Amino acid sequence: MFKKLTLATGLTLAFLMVSGIGSATYAQGRSGGRPAGPPSNPGVNTGLGTASGRSNGRSGTGIGTASTNSNGRSDAGLDRARLGRGNASLPGDNELNRYQGIARKLGTTPTALSQQYQAALLANPDLKFGQFVAANVVADNLGGRYPNLTASNILLGLQNGGSLGQTLRSLGLGSDEAKRVEKNAKRQIDESKKNR
Repeated sequence: MFKKLTLATGLTLAFLMVSGIGSATYAQGRSGGRPAGPPSNPGVNTGLGTASGRSNGRSGTGIGTASTNSNGRSDAGLDRARLGRGNASLPGDNELNRYQGIARKLGTTPTALSQQYQAALLANPDLKFGQFVAANVVADNLGGRYPNLTASNILLGLQNGGSLGQTLRSLGLGSDEAKRVEKNAKRQIDESKKNR
C-alpha cells in the first residue's frame, strides 16, 4: 500500500513539475514572433481586438458578459482605465491654483473644474484642460447673447475634431467675431493666472 501511495505521489509531483516548467517556458517566449516589450501603441484597447480574433470572438463575448454580470461596473472600470491614459495631462494642484480666478468667474472652484474636465475626458480623451476651460469661458461670456453657445455644444464641436474657432463659427458666430471671442477668452485666462 505504501509503495502504491509513494508511486502515485511521485507521479503527481513529476506531472506538476513538468507542467510548471512548461508554463514558465511558454510564458517566456515571444508572442506571434514579435519581440517582447511594450506595444508600439499602448492603450486599454490594444489587445482587445487581437484577443477577439485569436479566440474566435470568445473574448469579445466575455467583455459583454462581464458588463452584464457586474451591472456595468466593468464598463466603468474600462472608462476609468481609458481616462487614465489622459491622466498624465490632468492639472496638478499647482496648476489648478493658477485657475482660481477663472474658476471664480465661472462660479466654481478649481477642484470642481478639474472634476468636470475629467468627466468631459470620457467623451473626448484628446481634450486638453486649456481647451476645456476656454470652452467654459466662451460659453460664460456669450451665453446670454447666444443661447446656442453652451459649454456642452462647444465641447461637442471639439470632440468632433473642430478647433474652438471652427466650433464657434458652426454655432453661428461670424469669422471675425469668433476670432475676437477666442482671443478674449485666452486673454481672460492668461490674466487670471497672473493675478492669482
